[in-house]
Amino acid sequence: MRAVRCAGWDGIAGLCVDDVPVPAIRPGCVRIGIRYAGVAFANILMVESKYQRRPDLPFVPGTDVSGEVLEVASDVDGIAPGDRVCAFVDSGGWAEQVVHPVETVYPVGDGLPMDAASTLPSSYATALCSLTWRGGLSAGQTLLVLGAGGGVGLAAVDVANALGARVIAVASTSEKRDVALAHGADAVIEPKDFRPRVRSLTDGRGVNVVFDPIGGDMFHDALRCLDIGGRLLTIGYAAGDIPQIGVNLLLLKNIGVMGFSWGTYMGWGPDHGREVFAPRVRPQIARLVRMWRDGKIAPRIHKAYPLERIADAAAEITGRRNIGRVVVHP
Repeated sequence: MRAVRCAGWDGIAGLCVDDVPVPAIRPGCVRIGIRYAGVAFANILMVESKYQRRPDLPFVPGTDVSGEVLEVASDVDGIAPGDRVCAFVDSGGWAEQVVHPVETVYPVGDGLPMDAASTLPSSYATALCSLTWRGGLSAGQTLLVLGAGGGVGLAAVDVANALGARVIAVASTSEKRDVALAHGADAVIEPKDFRPRVRSLTDGRGVNVVFDPIGGDMFHDALRCLDIGGRLLTIGYAAGDIPQIGVNLLLLKNIGVMGFSWGTYMGWGPDHGREVFAPRVRPQIARLVRMWRDGKIAPRIHKAYPLERIADAAAEITGRRNIGRVVVHP
């Protein structure tokens, strides 16, 4: 089968599309014929050996996919060949097929487009679970979203709107801000000097929750945009700099900073397997499917590329040109 192959830590430039052996089915696993696979900043870091998880070489990158079930192991129940699914996989997503444990494979039923379905097990799940499990975001509260034009940032805008929150979206271009408004943002602002604007929009009080996939200097400004009792969710560091803080600020303002790593719930944590979290995660993916069916969320695909153009797909991410999710399709 065709797959993108990473044979060394040379980044996107070192990837190539090869014919690789079709993976054998394993106990407890499902074989998926892949329609679409997401391309995210974390995938780029992984092939540069800059991510916290480092697969053995060679490997096929790609972690969030959608497609049809082709085969299931004899000990798998609840999913059958022909089912339309999305899945979060350890690796192997940028290929024609992948075999993965059933715990992170999720039925999506009919109707949901397969490209949109590929956004659910990573971008949208990160948004929903971080905002509700860690951020405690509820209807009527105000959320500040940094990087609101990117794949996970736009998902956070979409999900927060569905939860009934008021959303202030920070995005770098007018086009990205327009899309954020179309996905439910109540106000959009530019990244430069956004603190005074946030204060103005909240009558000087600040926001209840910040969703931050950017880090860098924006983290520090966003931290100071929190109202008393506010929470900042640190999701990632697309700016390239991991911010440091003095905890006295947390004390003085009665605020908190909370980390959220979706990989922990997918089995990448040091102490727990994916099977431990599966009963908690599966209902959240089903909730996202219901949100889509009810017209409450609308995953946006920026562009779809063939596997051979993986470098072009990655360039949309690193150049910060994407509005929504970039995907590849075999």
